[in-house]
Amino acid sequence: MNAHAPQAVVVLAAGAGTRMKSAIPKVLHPICGRSLLMHAVTAAAGLDPQRLVVVVRHQRDLVVEHLGEHAPYALIADQDDVPGTGRAVQCGLEQVDADGGTVVVTYGDVPLLDAEALGALVTEHEESGNAVTVLTARVPDPTGYGRIVRDEEGREVLGIVEHKDATSEQRTIDEVNSGIYAFDLAVLRSALERIGTDNAQGEMYLTDVLAIARGDGGAVRAVVTDDPILVEGANDRVQLAQLGAEMRRRINERHMRAGVTIVDPAATYIDADVTIGQDTVIQPGVQLQGATDIAAEAEIGPDSTLRDTVVGRGASVVRTQALLAEIGDEATVGPFTYLRPGTVLGAGGKIGGFCETKNADIGPGAKVPHLSYVGDAEIGEGTNIGAATIFANYDGVTKHRSRVGKHVRVGSDSVLVAPVEIGDGASTGAGTVVRKDVPPGALAVSAASQRNMEGWTERRRGGTKAAEAAKAAQARSAAGETQEPQSRDRSEEQENR
Repeated sequence: MNAHAPQAVVVLAAGAGTRMKSAIPKVLHPICGRSLLMHAVTAAAGLDPQRLVVVVRHQRDLVVEHLGEHAPYALIADQDDVPGTGRAVQCGLEQVDADGGTVVVTYGDVPLLDAEALGALVTEHEESGNAVTVLTARVPDPTGYGRIVRDEEGREVLGIVEHKDATSEQRTIDEVNSGIYAFDLAVLRSALERIGTDNAQGEMYLTDVLAIARGDGGAVRAVVTDDPILVEGANDRVQLAQLGAEMRRRINERHMRAGVTIVDPAATYIDADVTIGQDTVIQPGVQLQGATDIAAEAEIGPDSTLRDTVVGRGASVVRTQALLAEIGDEATVGPFTYLRPGTVLGAGGKIGGFCETKNADIGPGAKVPHLSYVGDAEIGEGTNIGAATIFANYDGVTKHRSRVGKHVRVGSDSVLVAPVEIGDGASTGAGTVVRKDVPPGALAVSAASQRNMEGWTERRRGGTKAAEAAKAAQARSAAGETQEPQSRDRSEEQENR
Protein backbone atom coordinates (compact mmCIF):
# COMPACT_ATOMS: atom_id res chain seq x y z
CA MET A 1 0.00 0.00 0.00
CA ASN A 2 1.19 3.54 -0.75
CA ALA A 3 2.70 5.10 2.36
CA HIS A 4 0.82 8.32 1.59
CA ALA A 5 -2.42 6.72 0.44
CA PRO A 6 -5.21 9.14 1.40
CA GLN A 7 -8.23 8.25 3.45
CA ALA A 8 -10.45 9.37 0.59
CA VAL A 9 -10.55 11.13 -2.76
CA VAL A 10 -13.71 13.10 -3.51
CA VAL A 11 -14.30 13.77 -7.22
CA LEU A 12 -16.81 16.56 -7.85
CA ALA A 13 -18.99 15.75 -10.87
CA ALA A 14 -22.34 17.33 -10.03
CA GLY A 15 -22.26 20.40 -12.28
CA ALA A 16 -24.51 20.92 -15.28
CA GLY A 17 -21.77 22.10 -17.63
CA THR A 18 -24.13 24.34 -19.57
CA ARG A 19 -21.32 25.84 -21.69
CA MET A 20 -20.83 22.45 -23.32
CA LYS A 21 -24.30 22.88 -24.87
CA SER A 22 -25.01 19.18 -24.93
CA ALA A 23 -27.62 16.64 -23.89
CA ILE A 24 -24.68 14.56 -22.67
CA PRO A 25 -23.41 15.40 -19.17
CA LYS A 26 -20.18 17.37 -19.45
CA VAL A 27 -18.16 14.85 -17.47
CA LEU A 28 -19.15 12.07 -19.89
CA HIS A 29 -17.69 13.76 -22.97
CA PRO A 30 -14.75 11.66 -24.18
CA ILE A 31 -11.17 12.42 -25.10
CA CYS A 32 -8.56 9.81 -25.99
CA GLY A 33 -10.81 6.87 -25.28
CA ARG A 34 -12.08 7.82 -21.83
CA SER A 35 -14.71 10.18 -20.55
CA LEU A 36 -13.53 13.28 -18.72
CA LEU A 37 -14.83 11.67 -15.55
CA MET A 38 -12.92 8.43 -16.08
CA HIS A 39 -9.68 10.36 -16.60
CA ALA A 40 -10.31 11.96 -13.20
CA VAL A 41 -11.33 8.70 -11.54
CA THR A 42 -8.31 6.87 -12.98
CA ALA A 43 -5.98 9.52 -11.57
CA ALA A 44 -7.74 9.33 -8.20
CA ALA A 45 -7.56 5.54 -8.13
CA GLY A 46 -3.81 5.80 -8.74
CA LEU A 47 -3.46 7.18 -5.19
CA ASP A 48 -4.82 3.90 -3.78
CA PRO A 49 -7.30 5.69 -1.47
CA GLN A 50 -9.37 3.89 1.14
CA ARG A 51 -12.49 5.36 -0.48
CA LEU A 52 -13.06 6.96 -3.86
CA VAL A 53 -16.23 9.04 -3.86
CA VAL A 54 -17.88 10.71 -6.85
CA VAL A 55 -20.40 13.46 -6.10
CA VAL A 56 -23.23 13.60 -8.67
CA ARG A 57 -26.36 15.60 -9.36
CA HIS A 58 -26.93 16.76 -12.96
CA GLN A 59 -28.23 13.84 -15.06
CA ARG A 60 -27.38 11.63 -12.13
CA ASP A 61 -28.62 8.36 -13.59
CA LEU A 62 -26.45 8.62 -16.72
CA VAL A 63 -23.35 9.42 -14.68
CA VAL A 64 -24.00 6.63 -12.18
CA GLU A 65 -24.59 4.13 -14.98
CA HIS A 66 -21.30 5.15 -16.59
CA LEU A 67 -19.44 4.72 -13.31
CA GLY A 68 -21.08 1.35 -12.74
CA GLU A 69 -19.76 0.16 -16.09
CA HIS A 70 -16.26 1.62 -15.91
CA ALA A 71 -15.50 2.16 -12.19
CA PRO A 72 -17.76 -0.04 -10.06
CA TYR A 73 -15.44 0.50 -7.10
CA ALA A 74 -16.43 4.19 -6.89
CA LEU A 75 -18.85 5.24 -4.15
CA ILE A 76 -21.70 7.55 -5.16
CA ALA A 77 -22.72 10.64 -3.19
CA ASP A 78 -25.68 12.80 -4.18
CA GLN A 79 -25.47 16.57 -3.80
CA ASP A 80 -28.68 18.06 -2.48
CA ASP A 81 -30.30 21.39 -3.32
CA VAL A 82 -27.73 23.46 -1.42
CA PRO A 83 -25.35 24.82 -4.08
CA GLY A 84 -21.61 25.22 -3.97
CA THR A 85 -18.42 23.21 -3.92
CA GLY A 86 -18.35 23.25 -0.13
CA ARG A 87 -21.71 21.53 0.04
CA ALA A 88 -20.68 19.07 -2.67
CA VAL A 89 -17.66 18.01 -0.63
CA GLN A 90 -19.78 17.83 2.52
CA CYS A 91 -22.17 15.44 0.75
CA GLY A 92 -19.21 13.40 -0.44
CA LEU A 93 -17.91 13.01 3.10
CA GLU A 94 -21.12 11.22 4.03
CA GLN A 95 -19.54 8.20 2.31
CA VAL A 96 -16.40 8.49 4.48
CA ASP A 97 -16.81 7.01 7.96
CA ALA A 98 -13.24 7.63 9.18
CA ASP A 99 -12.32 10.34 11.70
CA GLY A 100 -8.83 11.19 10.47
CA GLY A 101 -6.49 11.07 7.53
CA THR A 102 -6.13 12.99 4.30
CA VAL A 103 -8.94 13.80 1.91
CA VAL A 104 -8.16 14.91 -1.64
CA VAL A 105 -10.73 16.96 -3.53
CA THR A 106 -10.56 17.06 -7.30
CA TYR A 107 -12.89 17.53 -10.28
CA GLY A 108 -14.46 15.40 -12.98
CA ASP A 109 -13.53 17.76 -15.83
CA VAL A 110 -9.73 18.01 -15.40
CA PRO A 111 -8.54 15.21 -17.69
CA LEU A 112 -4.78 15.84 -17.77
CA LEU A 113 -4.36 15.77 -14.00
CA ASP A 114 -2.63 12.50 -13.20
CA ALA A 115 -1.89 10.36 -10.16
CA GLU A 116 1.71 11.60 -10.07
CA ALA A 117 0.66 15.23 -9.58
CA LEU A 118 -1.95 14.26 -7.00
CA GLY A 119 0.58 12.07 -5.22
CA ALA A 120 3.04 14.97 -4.95
CA LEU A 121 0.26 17.08 -3.41
CA VAL A 122 -0.56 14.41 -0.82
CA THR A 123 3.11 13.79 0.04
CA GLU A 124 3.79 17.48 0.63
CA HIS A 125 0.58 17.83 2.65
CA GLU A 126 1.35 14.97 5.01
CA GLU A 127 5.09 15.50 5.37
CA SER A 128 4.56 19.20 6.16
CA GLY A 129 1.72 18.49 8.60
CA ASN A 130 -0.60 20.95 6.88
CA ALA A 131 -4.25 21.43 7.65
CA VAL A 132 -4.88 22.35 4.00
CA THR A 133 -2.64 22.13 0.96
CA VAL A 134 -3.80 23.64 -2.31
CA LEU A 135 -2.46 22.75 -5.75
CA THR A 136 -1.60 25.91 -7.66
CA ALA A 137 -0.09 26.94 -10.98
CA ARG A 138 1.72 29.98 -12.35
CA VAL A 139 0.18 31.14 -15.63
CA PRO A 140 1.08 33.92 -18.06
CA ASP A 141 -2.46 35.31 -18.06
CA PRO A 142 -4.22 34.80 -14.71
CA THR A 143 -7.33 36.77 -15.73
CA GLY A 144 -10.44 35.15 -14.31
CA TYR A 145 -8.61 32.92 -11.84
CA GLY A 146 -8.55 33.13 -8.07
CA ARG A 147 -5.18 34.51 -6.90
CA ILE A 148 -3.07 32.84 -4.21
CA VAL A 149 -2.10 35.41 -1.58
CA ARG A 150 0.94 34.32 0.43
CA ASP A 151 2.64 35.73 3.51
CA GLU A 152 5.85 37.77 3.27
CA GLU A 153 8.02 34.65 3.47
CA GLY A 154 5.97 33.05 0.73
CA ARG A 155 5.40 29.89 2.74
CA GLU A 156 1.89 30.27 4.11
CA VAL A 157 -1.24 30.86 2.03
CA LEU A 158 -3.13 33.74 3.57
CA GLY A 159 -6.11 33.40 1.30
CA ILE A 160 -7.56 33.02 -2.19
CA VAL A 161 -8.95 36.18 -3.80
CA GLU A 162 -11.27 35.87 -6.77
CA HIS A 163 -10.38 38.00 -9.79
CA LYS A 164 -13.43 40.22 -9.49
CA ASP A 165 -12.62 40.95 -5.84
CA ALA A 166 -8.86 41.42 -6.27
CA THR A 167 -7.08 44.72 -5.91
CA SER A 168 -4.93 46.03 -8.74
CA GLU A 169 -1.87 44.82 -6.83
CA GLN A 170 -3.35 41.37 -6.26
CA ARG A 171 -4.21 41.07 -9.95
CA THR A 172 -0.49 41.13 -10.72
CA ILE A 173 -0.12 37.79 -8.92
CA ASP A 174 0.41 35.01 -11.45
CA GLU A 175 -0.10 32.10 -9.03
CA VAL A 176 -3.66 30.84 -9.35
CA ASN A 177 -5.92 28.40 -7.56
CA SER A 178 -6.62 25.07 -9.28
CA GLY A 179 -9.46 24.20 -6.88
CA ILE A 180 -7.70 20.92 -6.08
CA TYR A 181 -6.86 20.34 -2.42
CA ALA A 182 -5.55 17.98 0.20
CA PHE A 183 -7.32 18.41 3.55
CA ASP A 184 -6.94 17.01 7.00
CA LEU A 185 -10.24 15.17 7.35
CA ALA A 186 -11.06 16.43 10.86
CA VAL A 187 -10.25 20.01 9.87
CA LEU A 188 -12.39 19.72 6.75
CA ARG A 189 -15.43 18.32 8.57
CA SER A 190 -15.25 20.99 11.26
CA ALA A 191 -14.82 23.86 8.81
CA LEU A 192 -17.67 22.73 6.54
CA GLU A 193 -20.05 22.77 9.48
CA ARG A 194 -19.26 26.48 9.96
CA ILE A 195 -19.64 27.57 6.32
CA GLY A 196 -22.87 29.27 5.32
CA THR A 197 -24.43 30.57 2.11
CA ASP A 198 -24.50 34.24 3.09
CA ASN A 199 -22.83 35.54 -0.06
CA ALA A 200 -23.76 37.01 -3.43
CA GLN A 201 -24.07 33.57 -5.04
CA GLY A 202 -25.89 31.94 -2.14
CA GLU A 203 -23.39 29.06 -2.22
CA MET A 204 -21.20 27.16 0.22
CA TYR A 205 -17.68 28.00 -0.95
CA LEU A 206 -14.98 25.40 -0.41
CA THR A 207 -12.39 28.17 -0.40
CA ASP A 208 -13.86 29.39 2.92
CA VAL A 209 -12.34 26.31 4.56
CA LEU A 210 -8.86 27.83 4.18
CA ALA A 211 -9.64 30.90 6.30
CA ILE A 212 -11.34 28.78 8.95
CA ALA A 213 -8.40 26.37 9.08
CA ARG A 214 -5.96 29.27 9.51
CA GLY A 215 -8.14 30.78 12.19
CA ASP A 216 -8.01 27.49 14.07
CA GLY A 217 -4.21 27.57 13.97
CA GLY A 218 -3.68 25.14 11.12
CA ALA A 219 -1.07 25.52 8.40
CA VAL A 220 -2.39 26.34 4.93
CA ARG A 221 0.21 25.95 2.21
CA ALA A 222 0.44 25.44 -1.56
CA VAL A 223 2.19 23.12 -3.99
CA VAL A 224 2.94 24.75 -7.35
CA THR A 225 2.77 22.45 -10.35
CA ASP A 226 5.38 23.11 -13.02
CA ASP A 227 2.89 21.92 -15.68
CA PRO A 228 -0.08 24.33 -15.58
CA ILE A 229 -2.15 22.50 -18.20
CA LEU A 230 -2.55 19.61 -15.74
CA VAL A 231 -5.11 21.63 -13.80
CA GLU A 232 -7.04 23.07 -16.74
CA GLY A 233 -10.69 22.09 -17.00
CA ALA A 234 -12.84 21.53 -20.07
CA ASN A 235 -15.77 23.91 -19.84
CA ASP A 236 -16.80 23.93 -23.50
CA ARG A 237 -16.08 22.00 -26.68
CA VAL A 238 -13.25 24.31 -27.69
CA GLN A 239 -11.39 23.60 -24.46
CA LEU A 240 -12.27 19.91 -24.80
CA ALA A 241 -10.58 19.80 -28.22
CA GLN A 242 -7.56 21.74 -26.97
CA LEU A 243 -7.04 19.41 -24.03
CA GLY A 244 -7.61 16.40 -26.26
CA ALA A 245 -4.91 17.58 -28.66
CA GLU A 246 -2.45 18.03 -25.81
CA MET A 247 -3.28 14.64 -24.37
CA ARG A 248 -2.77 12.97 -27.75
CA ARG A 249 0.60 14.71 -28.08
CA ARG A 250 1.67 13.40 -24.67
CA ILE A 251 0.44 9.88 -25.38
CA ASN A 252 2.32 9.77 -28.68
CA GLU A 253 5.45 11.13 -27.05
CA ARG A 254 5.26 8.52 -24.29
CA HIS A 255 5.09 5.68 -26.82
CA MET A 256 7.92 7.11 -28.93
CA ARG A 257 10.17 7.43 -25.88
CA ALA A 258 9.35 3.80 -25.09
CA GLY A 259 10.66 2.64 -28.47
CA VAL A 260 7.69 2.96 -30.85
CA THR A 261 8.17 4.66 -34.22
CA ILE A 262 5.32 7.04 -35.03
CA VAL A 263 6.01 8.35 -38.52
CA ASP A 264 3.68 11.35 -38.27
CA PRO A 265 2.49 12.09 -34.71
CA ALA A 266 0.18 14.84 -35.97
CA ALA A 267 -1.73 12.26 -38.04
CA THR A 268 -1.81 9.55 -35.36
CA TYR A 269 -4.52 9.16 -32.70
CA ILE A 270 -3.81 6.79 -29.81
CA ASP A 271 -6.20 6.35 -26.89
CA ALA A 272 -5.03 6.42 -23.29
CA ASP A 273 -5.44 2.68 -22.64
CA VAL A 274 -3.63 1.43 -25.78
CA THR A 275 -0.42 -0.59 -25.32
CA ILE A 276 2.28 -0.85 -28.01
CA GLY A 277 5.43 -2.97 -28.05
CA GLN A 278 8.95 -1.86 -28.83
CA ASP A 279 10.03 -1.36 -32.46
CA THR A 280 6.49 -1.28 -33.76
CA VAL A 281 5.97 1.24 -36.57
CA ILE A 282 2.81 3.35 -36.73
CA GLN A 283 2.23 4.86 -40.16
CA PRO A 284 0.21 8.07 -40.78
CA GLY A 285 -3.56 8.06 -40.56
CA VAL A 286 -3.77 5.44 -37.79
CA GLN A 287 -6.32 5.46 -34.96
CA LEU A 288 -5.71 3.05 -32.09
CA GLN A 289 -8.75 3.05 -29.84
CA GLY A 290 -10.05 1.51 -26.65
CA ALA A 291 -7.98 -1.30 -25.16
CA THR A 292 -6.06 -2.14 -28.33
CA ASP A 293 -2.87 -4.10 -27.58
CA ILE A 294 -0.08 -4.22 -30.17
CA ALA A 295 2.97 -6.41 -29.68
CA ALA A 296 6.56 -5.61 -30.65
CA GLU A 297 7.85 -5.24 -34.21
CA ALA A 298 4.43 -4.88 -35.82
CA GLU A 299 3.56 -2.36 -38.51
CA ILE A 300 0.21 -0.61 -38.44
CA GLY A 301 -1.14 1.55 -41.24
CA PRO A 302 -1.27 3.71 -43.08
CA ASP A 303 -4.94 4.64 -42.71
CA SER A 304 -6.11 2.02 -40.22
CA THR A 305 -8.54 2.12 -37.29
CA LEU A 306 -8.25 -0.57 -34.62
CA ARG A 307 -10.56 -0.65 -31.62
CA ASP A 308 -10.18 -3.16 -28.78
CA THR A 309 -8.01 -5.27 -31.08
CA VAL A 310 -4.98 -7.46 -30.30
CA VAL A 311 -2.12 -7.49 -32.81
CA GLY A 312 0.68 -10.05 -32.54
CA ARG A 313 4.42 -9.67 -32.83
CA GLY A 314 5.65 -8.78 -36.31
CA ALA A 315 2.16 -8.53 -37.79
CA SER A 316 1.30 -6.12 -40.61
CA VAL A 317 -2.03 -4.30 -40.76
CA VAL A 318 -2.61 -1.95 -43.72
CA ARG A 319 -5.68 0.19 -44.46
CA THR A 320 -7.87 -1.86 -42.18
CA GLN A 321 -10.79 -1.30 -39.83
CA ALA A 322 -10.90 -3.80 -36.98
CA LEU A 323 -13.14 -4.11 -33.94
CA LEU A 324 -12.71 -6.71 -31.18
CA ALA A 325 -10.42 -8.78 -33.38
CA GLU A 326 -7.22 -10.78 -32.78
CA ILE A 327 -4.37 -10.82 -35.29
CA GLY A 328 -1.63 -13.38 -34.74
CA ASP A 329 2.14 -13.11 -34.87
CA GLU A 330 3.56 -12.44 -38.35
CA ALA A 331 0.05 -12.31 -39.81
CA THR A 332 -0.90 -9.82 -42.54
CA VAL A 333 -4.13 -7.91 -42.99
CA GLY A 334 -5.26 -5.53 -45.71
CA PRO A 335 -5.50 -3.36 -47.61
CA PHE A 336 -9.13 -2.20 -47.50
CA THR A 337 -10.15 -4.89 -45.02
CA TYR A 338 -12.89 -4.98 -42.38
CA LEU A 339 -12.44 -7.23 -39.35
CA ARG A 340 -15.63 -7.38 -37.34
CA PRO A 341 -15.98 -8.67 -33.77
CA GLY A 342 -14.94 -12.25 -33.17
CA THR A 343 -12.35 -12.39 -35.94
CA VAL A 344 -9.27 -14.40 -34.91
CA LEU A 345 -6.42 -14.70 -37.41
CA GLY A 346 -3.73 -17.23 -36.55
CA ALA A 347 0.01 -16.79 -36.71
CA GLY A 348 1.30 -16.29 -40.23
CA GLY A 349 -2.21 -16.07 -41.63
CA LYS A 350 -3.52 -13.59 -44.14
CA ILE A 351 -6.72 -11.65 -44.68
CA GLY A 352 -6.14 -9.71 -47.88
CA GLY A 353 -7.64 -6.83 -49.79
CA PHE A 354 -11.36 -6.09 -49.87
CA CYS A 355 -12.26 -8.85 -47.39
CA GLU A 356 -14.76 -8.78 -44.54
CA THR A 357 -14.75 -11.22 -41.64
CA LYS A 358 -17.01 -11.70 -38.65
CA ASN A 359 -16.96 -14.27 -35.84
CA ALA A 360 -14.37 -16.16 -37.86
CA ASP A 361 -11.52 -18.29 -36.52
CA ILE A 362 -8.86 -18.45 -39.23
CA GLY A 363 -6.06 -20.86 -38.37
CA PRO A 364 -2.27 -20.45 -38.53
CA GLY A 365 -0.98 -19.99 -42.05
CA ALA A 366 -4.49 -19.90 -43.51
CA LYS A 367 -5.21 -17.31 -46.18
CA VAL A 368 -8.24 -15.37 -47.29
CA PRO A 369 -6.39 -13.34 -49.91
CA HIS A 370 -8.99 -11.11 -51.53
CA LEU A 371 -12.58 -10.13 -52.27
CA SER A 372 -14.20 -12.55 -49.81
CA TYR A 373 -16.70 -12.57 -46.95
CA VAL A 374 -16.08 -14.98 -44.09
CA GLY A 375 -18.79 -14.93 -41.42
CA ASP A 376 -19.45 -17.43 -38.64
CA ALA A 377 -16.74 -19.78 -39.80
CA GLU A 378 -13.76 -21.85 -38.73
CA ILE A 379 -10.90 -22.22 -41.21
CA GLY A 380 -8.11 -24.68 -40.50
CA GLU A 381 -4.36 -24.36 -40.66
CA GLY A 382 -2.81 -23.80 -44.08
CA THR A 383 -6.10 -23.50 -45.93
CA ASN A 384 -6.46 -21.13 -48.88
CA ILE A 385 -9.79 -19.44 -49.63
CA GLY A 386 -10.03 -18.45 -53.31
CA ALA A 387 -10.96 -14.97 -54.46
CA ALA A 388 -14.60 -13.88 -54.19
CA THR A 389 -15.60 -16.72 -51.87
CA ILE A 390 -18.71 -16.13 -49.79
CA PHE A 391 -19.64 -17.87 -46.56
CA ALA A 392 -23.43 -17.62 -46.76
CA ASN A 393 -24.08 -17.76 -43.02
CA TYR A 394 -27.62 -16.34 -42.78
CA ASP A 395 -30.77 -18.10 -43.93
CA GLY A 396 -33.02 -15.11 -43.30
CA VAL A 397 -33.86 -16.17 -39.76
CA THR A 398 -30.79 -17.74 -38.14
CA LYS A 399 -27.02 -17.44 -38.44
CA HIS A 400 -25.24 -20.76 -39.08
CA ARG A 401 -21.57 -21.70 -38.74
CA SER A 402 -19.36 -23.49 -41.27
CA ARG A 403 -16.11 -25.37 -40.81
CA VAL A 404 -13.30 -25.68 -43.34
CA GLY A 405 -10.54 -28.12 -42.38
CA LYS A 406 -6.77 -27.98 -42.65
CA HIS A 407 -4.94 -27.48 -45.96
CA VAL A 408 -8.16 -27.11 -47.94
CA ARG A 409 -8.23 -25.31 -51.30
CA VAL A 410 -11.49 -23.46 -51.89
CA GLY A 411 -11.79 -22.42 -55.54
CA SER A 412 -12.45 -18.85 -56.59
CA ASP A 413 -16.05 -17.63 -56.57
CA SER A 414 -17.24 -20.46 -54.33
CA VAL A 415 -20.25 -20.12 -52.03
CA LEU A 416 -20.42 -22.13 -48.80
CA VAL A 417 -24.05 -22.33 -47.71
CA ALA A 418 -23.95 -22.77 -43.94
CA PRO A 419 -24.01 -24.98 -42.03
CA VAL A 420 -21.50 -27.00 -44.00
CA GLU A 421 -18.17 -28.72 -43.37
CA ILE A 422 -15.26 -29.25 -45.74
CA GLY A 423 -12.85 -31.95 -44.58
CA ASP A 424 -9.08 -31.72 -44.29
CA GLY A 425 -7.21 -31.69 -47.59
CA ALA A 426 -10.35 -31.29 -49.70
CA SER A 427 -10.87 -28.84 -52.57
CA THR A 428 -13.71 -27.13 -54.37
CA GLY A 429 -13.79 -26.19 -58.03
CA ALA A 430 -14.11 -22.57 -59.09
CA GLY A 431 -17.69 -21.35 -58.93
CA THR A 432 -18.85 -24.22 -56.71
CA VAL A 433 -21.87 -23.80 -54.46
CA VAL A 434 -21.21 -26.06 -51.47
CA ARG A 435 -24.54 -27.11 -49.96
CA LYS A 436 -23.49 -30.34 -48.25
CA ASP A 437 -20.44 -31.60 -46.43
CA VAL A 438 -17.30 -32.42 -48.40
CA PRO A 439 -15.32 -35.46 -47.17
CA PRO A 440 -11.57 -35.13 -46.47
CA GLY A 441 -9.50 -35.22 -49.63
CA ALA A 442 -12.51 -34.90 -51.97
CA LEU A 443 -13.04 -32.42 -54.80
CA ALA A 444 -16.44 -30.73 -54.74
CA VAL A 445 -17.87 -29.29 -57.96
CA SER A 446 -21.38 -28.11 -58.62
CA ALA A 447 -21.22 -26.30 -61.97
CA ALA A 448 -23.12 -27.84 -64.90
CA SER A 449 -21.33 -28.63 -68.16
CA GLN A 450 -20.89 -25.53 -70.29
CA ARG A 451 -23.35 -25.17 -73.20
CA ASN A 452 -22.90 -22.60 -75.98
CA MET A 453 -26.09 -21.38 -77.74
CA GLU A 454 -24.85 -20.23 -81.14
CA GLY A 455 -26.42 -17.08 -82.61
CA TRP A 456 -28.09 -16.04 -79.35
CA THR A 457 -26.92 -12.41 -79.50
CA GLU A 458 -28.21 -11.84 -83.04
CA ARG A 459 -31.53 -13.47 -82.23
CA ARG A 460 -32.11 -11.76 -78.87
CA ARG A 461 -30.08 -8.56 -79.23
CA GLY A 462 -30.47 -7.76 -82.93
CA GLY A 463 -29.50 -4.25 -83.94
CA THR A 464 -27.19 -3.68 -80.96
CA LYS A 465 -23.48 -3.00 -81.14
CA ALA A 466 -22.91 -6.41 -79.59
CA ALA A 467 -24.85 -8.04 -82.43
CA GLU A 468 -22.92 -6.05 -85.02
CA ALA A 469 -19.58 -7.06 -83.44
CA ALA A 470 -20.62 -10.71 -83.34
CA LYS A 471 -21.72 -10.63 -87.00
CA ALA A 472 -18.41 -9.05 -88.08
CA ALA A 473 -16.40 -11.61 -86.10
CA GLN A 474 -18.37 -14.45 -87.69
CA ALA A 475 -17.66 -13.03 -91.14
CA ARG A 476 -13.94 -12.83 -90.40
CA SER A 477 -13.99 -16.38 -89.10
CA ALA A 478 -15.74 -17.60 -92.25
CA ALA A 479 -13.03 -15.88 -94.32
CA GLY A 480 -10.32 -17.60 -92.25
CA GLU A 481 -9.18 -14.39 -90.58
CA THR A 482 -8.35 -13.85 -86.89
CA GLN A 483 -8.40 -10.74 -84.71
CA GLU A 484 -4.74 -11.12 -83.73
CA PRO A 485 -3.23 -9.73 -87.00
CA GLN A 486 -5.63 -6.77 -86.79
CA SER A 487 -4.43 -6.01 -83.29
CA ARG A 488 -0.84 -6.27 -84.43
CA ASP A 489 -1.57 -4.04 -87.45
CA ARG A 490 -3.06 -1.41 -85.17
CA SER A 491 0.01 -1.53 -82.97
CA GLU A 492 2.24 -1.09 -86.02
CA GLU A 493 0.16 1.84 -87.22
CA GLN A 494 0.42 3.50 -83.78
CA GLU A 495 4.20 3.00 -83.77
CA ASN A 496 4.49 4.54 -87.26
CA ARG A 497 2.51 7.63 -86.34
